[in-house]
Amino acid sequence: MQPLCPAKAPESANDDRFEGLVRLARRHFGVVAALLATGATDRPRVRAYDGPASDKAWRFEPFDPALHGGDALIQVPDIQVDERLREHALLRAMPQARFLAACPLPHAGGEVSGALYLLDCQPRALDPAQQHMLRELAGLAADLLAREAADARLRREMEALRASERRMALAITGSGTGIWDRNVATGEIHYSSGWKALLGYAEHEIGNRIEESYTRVHPADLDYVRATIQAHFEQRTEAYEVEHRLRCRDGGYKWVCSRGKVVERDAVGAPLRMIGTTTDITALREMAERVQRSAALMTDLTNEIPGMAFQYRRGADGRSSFPYVSGGARDIYGLAAECLMDRAEALQAIIHPDDLAHYHQSLESSARHLTPWHLEYRVVLAGQGTLWRQGEARPKRLDDGSVLWHGFITDITERKAIEAELQLFATTDFLTELSNRRHFMQQLDAELVRVRRKPDHAATILMFDLDHFKAINDRWGHSVGDQALRHFASILCTQLRRTDAAGRMGGEEFAVVLGNATLDHAIAFARRIQAELDKAPVLHGNERIPLTVSIGVTAIQALDPSAEAALSRSDMALYRAKRGGRNRIECHNGAA
Repeated sequence: MQPLCPAKAPESANDDRFEGLVRLARRHFGVVAALLATGATDRPRVRAYDGPASDKAWRFEPFDPALHGGDALIQVPDIQVDERLREHALLRAMPQARFLAACPLPHAGGEVSGALYLLDCQPRALDPAQQHMLRELAGLAADLLAREAADARLRREMEALRASERRMALAITGSGTGIWDRNVATGEIHYSSGWKALLGYAEHEIGNRIEESYTRVHPADLDYVRATIQAHFEQRTEAYEVEHRLRCRDGGYKWVCSRGKVVERDAVGAPLRMIGTTTDITALREMAERVQRSAALMTDLTNEIPGMAFQYRRGADGRSSFPYVSGGARDIYGLAAECLMDRAEALQAIIHPDDLAHYHQSLESSARHLTPWHLEYRVVLAGQGTLWRQGEARPKRLDDGSVLWHGFITDITERKAIEAELQLFATTDFLTELSNRRHFMQQLDAELVRVRRKPDHAATILMFDLDHFKAINDRWGHSVGDQALRHFASILCTQLRRTDAAGRMGGEEFAVVLGNATLDHAIAFARRIQAELDKAPVLHGNERIPLTVSIGVTAIQALDPSAEAALSRSDMALYRAKRGGRNRIECHNGAA
């Protein structure tokens, strides 16, 4: 089996997303390394890696699909005691590796298009929720790969169309033209040598009578040709122009375009002399048919691919229009393509009001600097609610000073929902649904910035510790302990304002930051929490389990060197409350 090899250069715009995905996987699962491999199992490639800097990490061999059933998630709690992996090259490349999880990337056709790997130095196992999360991340990577493949197919088809158009141009270059001069009064018509050669005749093989010329016109076209000439003779048209078929010397027919004009008339307007040209348009008509087929193909491509292809034009006077919109407009904007091309301003009522200004500003910047337009924004569609869209386009300035964009808009609502869910996973304590310690510290940092920026802005921080929590776990078990933690978190949430934030700092410790609140406000808040907790004990079956809480309070000060300093003061106050007998509130008024 071939070893994994890193890609030498970025393969697509998805590479940054793959890198972000493996970073997220590594941090979310708390593992030493995470990597994403794509391609066939006999020659996979590492598309993204996050972990210790080591060339060896790129060179371990992929796992035999038979090891984990081909398309099933694999878990190896301890690689070094697994007989199947004891001699595997992974242990030579990463001897510290103990735990491995690998989730295949699903493919629409049922094949496996790669895998997302997790590696850790400690034996472990993923619980069902973690397995689900790993599958979700693998599914996101698979979606990106599917889009990448679709984009590659579209590029190949576009190149084929361009090649077809180049062949059409050569056909046009090879077209020929002949000249004729007709004496209407005598019925004579004279042809140039080029005209005769156009149909394969020698000089002496063409007569000069109009009656003979009509015998070469295809029978199906003859009445049309005569009627068009007569309309010009009677001055109902400015000129004579008609496309029809002429018989060649070999008996076949060519398509030609005949153009002419009466250049002499008598006193009453009757035609005397008419001069014109005949051009071989056989190749041109064939080309037109190919163009029509190509245009139909292009229309099918742009209409069938999920999303909306478009041309958007902004004039020098600021007026905007859509010269072209694909059929995907109905899915993207809930409008028929024709409606959007007729009324570009219809988007004003569709783009989310909070994103409309940014939408216009991004286009203005793209037009001013002629830089690619990229924007993620929301739309509001009747019966569907708020959805996310991503626009990509490249601008060019036209000779009249206007700017023309060619681009594509896709639906990213599902991706945004996944991002929001991942953000929730990254910032929330799973048990209590409060902010985790890391996210709470970010909120505390932001409050410290506000205190420093506005001298009259007061803010406080409170530390909470559930009293005798270990005794609850010991007597009733950890499930009741978890119930007590959730119960206390719910009481906290009922007392919070929109400007406040709460987080679980670890174990039975919680913290609250109150914005625009003095120490007196904070103490009143603490007393409300104690009172609510006293009124609402934890219920376990028929038993009422009382809970009390010790609380430390301090003010956030503009001179605090960091948010940790304020947190440390509240922690010291909490320690005094616990040392003083618990179920108490203590304040720390000075510097840490």
